[in-house]
Amino acid sequence: MIDVYQIAWRLFIAALFSGTIGFERELHGRAAGLRTTILVGVGSCLIMIISLNMFYTFNSIANLDPTRMAAQVVSGIGFLGAGTILRFGISVRGLTTAAGLWAVSGIGLAVGVGFFSAAFLATAIIFIVLVLLSKLERQIKKETQNTLYIELEDGISRICQIIKDISSFDTEVRNLEIDQIKGSKNFGITLHLQLYSANLKNQLTQALLKTEGVVSVKWY
Repeated sequence: MIDVYQIAWRLFIAALFSGTIGFERELHGRAAGLRTTILVGVGSCLIMIISLNMFYTFNSIANLDPTRMAAQVVSGIGFLGAGTILRFGISVRGLTTAAGLWAVSGIGLAVGVGFFSAAFLATAIIFIVLVLLSKLERQIKKETQNTLYIELEDGISRICQIIKDISSFDTEVRNLEIDQIKGSKNFGITLHLQLYSANLKNQLTQALLKTEGVVSVKWY
């Protein structure tokens, strides 16, 4: 049986480690921030403690597996993680936060079973991945955010072809908005792009201006 001091200590450590990951997510305004990650970590730790106590209490009466409840945490946390994955236009966000929640549940389980060294190392690695590697990733891709506005003559069916043409360059379409221009049959398309190589603006502009139905191209 785990005494009450050990229970309190493990729950506190789980909250501390989980909160470290949640703090970074909170700074970036993610859906699963400080409170969510702490609740996941402490809840996972509690379930692991309950599993161990059930094993110690009833082991002499029945053959119990203390890992069964923990296994349900690992699979069940996927539902919570799915709630943080959002779709904005044609882009998807929240995958890193969902993966972070899943990892935090593992930290909670490790603390719950008393595996403090693994929990500490995992917390440090996850924090480094979230803070430092995001900067390195941007440097490697040399990504720059750009907004492209295209005025298109009556013929909204051409939009799919335009998106296909843009995607053929070294770029990624993160989001798009389509509005009909007031007092006109023309449409305005606003695209949020990530450009991964130099001189893409000029190349895209020249290619789009040659496309049938394109009236004008502007960058913001």
